[in-house]
Amino acid sequence: MDDPKAVSAQAVKAEPGSPGNPLEITDPRALRALAHPARIAILQHLVLDGPATATECAVVAGLSPSACSYHLRALARYGFVEEELSEAADGRHRPWRARMVSITFGRDPDRPEAVRAAGRMLLETYEAEVDELRAVYRDREAEYPPQWQAAAGTRMDVLHVTPAELTEIRARIGRLLEDYERLNPQDRPPGARRVATVVDFTPWFDPGADQ
Repeated sequence: MDDPKAVSAQAVKAEPGSPGNPLEITDPRALRALAHPARIAILQHLVLDGPATATECAVVAGLSPSACSYHLRALARYGFVEEELSEAADGRHRPWRARMVSITFGRDPDRPEAVRAAGRMLLETYEAEVDELRAVYRDREAEYPPQWQAAAGTRMDVLHVTPAELTEIRARIGRLLEDYERLNPQDRPPGARRVATVVDFTPWFDPGADQ
């Protein structure tokens, strides 16, 4: 989930929701619809490996195909996914595709409380998924090749910056990461594997303190 201020000049003309040009979600109903672990897993699967049928998505989400169809329709209601009718093998087994691969939310300080609450719900769901992913890796870290163990890990820094400087840092990191997203498998070099990357900037000061 990217920062709209990190859009590169080349991506300005890209359709909102495409890599490098995240679509800002301001509808609290859409945010609440996405704030479900199964729906996040389904959308991620369609972005990274789709298109896929409800049966294929069900394996990833750990659901029955009928339950997965329900969640797909809920995602489609708010424009996150759509049926890929041109690729349907028959009238029953229709693949779904992601309509957007990059979204942002909660960046407007003046956003309504309903949007703020729904955004927090989505963020907490996503963070729980990330925490689980980290835990799974740590449990099996010794099974990974040594070069991957050396390359992976968490780095924590303390910065002393102005809001403008932090915005620029986010933008620069966003542009750097975009070069390695490679959603098209043909763009990936030999040996490339999927790596979850989370960059978090958390204010570490009392908001009531003197500025």
